[in-house]
Amino acid sequence: TALRAAAEVNAALNSAPPLTTVFPQSGLGQQLAQVAQIMAARGSLGMNRQILFAGMGGFDNHNDLISSQQGLYGALGPAVAAFYNATVELGIADQVTTFTESEFGRTFNVNTGNGSDHAWGSQMMVVGGAVKGGDAYGKLPVLEMEGPDDAGSRGLWIPSTALDQYAATLAQWFGVQPVDLPVVFPNLPNFATPTLGFL
Repeated sequence: TALRAAAEVNAALNSAPPLTTVFPQSGLGQQLAQVAQIMAARGSLGMNRQILFAGMGGFDNHNDLISSQQGLYGALGPAVAAFYNATVELGIADQVTTFTESEFGRTFNVNTGNGSDHAWGSQMMVVGGAVKGGDAYGKLPVLEMEGPDDAGSRGLWIPSTALDQYAATLAQWFGVQPVDLPVVFPNLPNFATPTLGFL
C-alpha cells in the first residue's frame, strides 16, 4: 500500500506545474519546497484538506545560545517567507496556515556554557493569509528574574496562554466545531477564553 501511495504521489508531483518561488537550500527550505509541491498537486491527489509537517531542530541550546540561534533564525525566516510566497503563487494563501510548535522554552539567565536551560513559557509563530497578524497574543512576561512572572529564580516564565488555547484556535480554523473543542482538548474548559482569535 505504501509503495502504491508513493507512486501516486510521485505521479501527481510530476504532473504539477513547477513553482517559480525560490526556496533557500537549507534543510527546512527544501522540506517546505516539497510541501508546497504537494499542495500544488492536491487536485491530482484528490485532497481537500492536508496536514503536512516540516521540522527543524537545533534549538536546545545549552551552549553558545546567541551564535546558534542567529544561524537558526537566519534559516527559519527565509524558509517560512518562501513558503508563504509559494502559497500566494498557488492562490491558496488564505487556505494555508503555517505554525510553529515546541514543547518547552528557555531560561532567561545564562548557564555556564553560555547557553540556557529548559524552561516553560515560549513564543510561537503563525503565518498565513487567514492570520490576523502583526500582533502578539497573550501577555509578554516581565523580564525580571524572581519577578512576578518567574516560577523560580532563573527566568522560568509562567505561560499566560495555554498550548490548549493555541491548538484549539488552529483546530477551529481547520474545521473542528466549537462544541467539539473540549472533546479534543479536555483541559480547555479550565480557561476563560478557549480560543485566541488570531485566525
